[in-house]
Amino acid sequence: MGTCTEKTPVLTQQARAVDAILSHCQQSLPLDTTGSRCRMLGVRKRICSRGLILWFFIANILLVLYYITNSAHLSIRSSPEATCPLSLAKSQQNETGFSQSQAPGEDRCSPKINIMFVKTHKTASSTVLNVLFRFGEKHRLRFALPDGRNDFFYPSPFQSSWVKDYRPGKCFNIVCNHMRFDHREVAKLLPPDAVYITILRDPVALFESSFHYYHSAVPFTWRIKGKNKLAQFLEHPERFYYPRAINSFYLKNLQFFDFGLENNLEADDPQVMKAIQNLSQHLDLVLITEYFEESLILLKDMMCWTMEDILYFKLNMRRSSSVSQLTPDLKAKALQWNGADWKLYQHFNATFWARVEAFGRGRMKEEVEELRRRNTEMKAICIEDGGPVESKNIQDKRFQPWQPFGDSPILGYNLRKTIDPKFKAICEKMLMPELQYLSDLGVNLWVTGLLGWIKDNIFRHTMFSI
Repeated sequence: MGTCTEKTPVLTQQARAVDAILSHCQQSLPLDTTGSRCRMLGVRKRICSRGLILWFFIANILLVLYYITNSAHLSIRSSPEATCPLSLAKSQQNETGFSQSQAPGEDRCSPKINIMFVKTHKTASSTVLNVLFRFGEKHRLRFALPDGRNDFFYPSPFQSSWVKDYRPGKCFNIVCNHMRFDHREVAKLLPPDAVYITILRDPVALFESSFHYYHSAVPFTWRIKGKNKLAQFLEHPERFYYPRAINSFYLKNLQFFDFGLENNLEADDPQVMKAIQNLSQHLDLVLITEYFEESLILLKDMMCWTMEDILYFKLNMRRSSSVSQLTPDLKAKALQWNGADWKLYQHFNATFWARVEAFGRGRMKEEVEELRRRNTEMKAICIEDGGPVESKNIQDKRFQPWQPFGDSPILGYNLRKTIDPKFKAICEKMLMPELQYLSDLGVNLWVTGLLGWIKDNIFRHTMFSI
């Protein structure tokens, strides 16, 4: 059988994405009398051509945005970059006006205020982010914030010069937005006594969530037909996954990737455990999504914070009905496919429970119950009807969460119409999604806003057409 054109080697992610669209189109075209697939018929021809053109358009817009927003940092990046000395950090701490006085009944200790939070994807990290935003804002701490967008040029490895208003040697208290972690670059921003924390999730649950949230942004998966795309992917992942294709990292060992590690390693590769051991030397506390309340209690204890500091509402969550219930066989396949993440999770889950034991299980139970009681009180004070609602039912755009490329709508909240004025400010902050909070902190999210417009007005039409 002949081919329509001779293909040159695929050298770029954009070309691979285009190839995925063409393959999708070709699979749907009927054969003509000569057995050739070269002839596109009627509406299908116009649909595929439009999808191809729109994908080129989107890909080139992203490249231009990356160049524009990145070029401003080139001169800074080429200069020697000083680290943040502890003496300078302490002098700047005095400028913030941070008070280290303890609440009545709290043990005497010094609250820690220098924090690096490695924000992983689909792990309840947005809820942790809100806790950190509120703590930092309350105490007028210095955030190292992204510039023009809500992440630090993810998925590119982090560079300190990407921080808003960065200059070599400038000290910050909190770094917490999405990045591809690079310890050496992060260390340039924080004093030596900074605490490094992150959060991990069971790889099966994370993969299920990530697939539904991101698969529409991974062009190689556009060829999957039928309703249960996740099951089809896990049955034959090699058909829909190319390691260097655009956005492929979302669908294999995503947590490994977020930490700046090679996500295409097999679980039995010696480099996996070597990478985990090296990473563990840089992390002071690893939270576990499945034990979120216990994780916050450990965070509070390590940081010498108060119970008020860790109150939270769940943010960036899906409807429970949109969560795929995987069979034991598919769970096993998901674990095998994400073997490096599974080893990562097992390692830090063990260290987590060792910390719980050291903290005391009885004491942990009491504090978790207290946290739940306080959260329940805040829900009654802050949230209309006591729980989350569909995006279309959110009345105030300040509480409207970002909606994904995929097929998993994100829920949000409505602020109570009648609310005690003394709780209004804290309720608004607890309910506020990441993008709106970043805007409140002074970040101009023009790149994220433009990407949102492309997503809603161009990308969705492309996907519906293909």
